[in-house]
Amino acid sequence: MIDSDERPLTGGCQCGSVRYEIGAEPLNLYACHCKQCRKQSGSSFGMSLVVPSDSFKLTSGTPKSWQRLTDQGSEMTCWFCPGCGSRIYHQSSSWPDQLSVKGGTVDQPVEAGAAIHIWTSHGLPSTPIPVGATTFPFEPDD
Repeated sequence: MIDSDERPLTGGCQCGSVRYEIGAEPLNLYACHCKQCRKQSGSSFGMSLVVPSDSFKLTSGTPKSWQRLTDQGSEMTCWFCPGCGSRIYHQSSSWPDQLSVKGGTVDQPVEAGAAIHIWTSHGLPSTPIPVGATTFPFEPDD
């Protein structure tokens, strides 16, 4: 998932005000094709690195948050930099012990080819998905 042996993983927002460290190995890497992730990323999908919430530590800055309901009825808290607006991470009420860190905020190279593609039933028809990639038409059960 991460094309580097460097640990802890580090990252931050576009302007550099909010910085973080991740002390554990990521659990999964998702490319989400749902409408909300497309809007958030300004692209055809959103990339998220799932990590244990207790392994994530802010090292500088104080992000702001807002909440929204997911299609499954969970509450999603979305954390972003108050200066540049970059989305940093999400936390779902369905998965309180995990965070979904936005892949583009990680300093180390994220291996996008290893991503599990979810919500593909909502994806844009012209978005290519690598041959052999694990895909789910909606959100996986686990």
